[in-house]
Amino acid sequence: MKTGIGNSRGLPSFRVQRSAIHGTGVFATRRIPKGTRIVEYTGERVSHAEANRRYLNKGVHDNHTFLFTIDSRVTIDAAVGGNDARFINHCCDPNCETVMENRRVYIEAIRDIEPGDELLYDYMIRHEPGDPPDIEEIFACHCGAAACRGTMLLPPDDPGRSRKPPRAVERADSPARARPGRR
Repeated sequence: MKTGIGNSRGLPSFRVQRSAIHGTGVFATRRIPKGTRIVEYTGERVSHAEANRRYLNKGVHDNHTFLFTIDSRVTIDAAVGGNDARFINHCCDPNCETVMENRRVYIEAIRDIEPGDELLYDYMIRHEPGDPPDIEEIFACHCGAAACRGTMLLPPDDPGRSRKPPRAVERADSPARARPGRR
């Protein structure tokens, strides 16, 4: 596995800037080969109860959080101590994916990424009981991909979905209530 934090001269592989997809995005500064581990998604590790408490006062239609579920007990809140990975936007036809290894989350390239390309992964947000009736509008997708689903949500009741949720290494899979990368 190649790491992408910098090249042999220490130059970063990405920069944060304005995105046409949504607010702020992350863009390649050099070619990133398929299979490269680009960055770890970091932030404060909190319980689900604490994550819910922190965002309790947000309006039901405000999907702007930087949460990523690790397991049934832990969520990363990248709004506290997080890094630039929190600005990677959703896309229905992504060039990156999330990988969990030893309860840590990494962003890896799933195809070659050219300089200037925006780094993108599929958030694969799951529907949950108690979601507002207009949840698809709240998490509307504006990625512009030819196969855009129109939402960052996984299709409901689609166990045979061709794309898999974020892959886990060493069985560290995410039950995912958290909505990673929201701005």
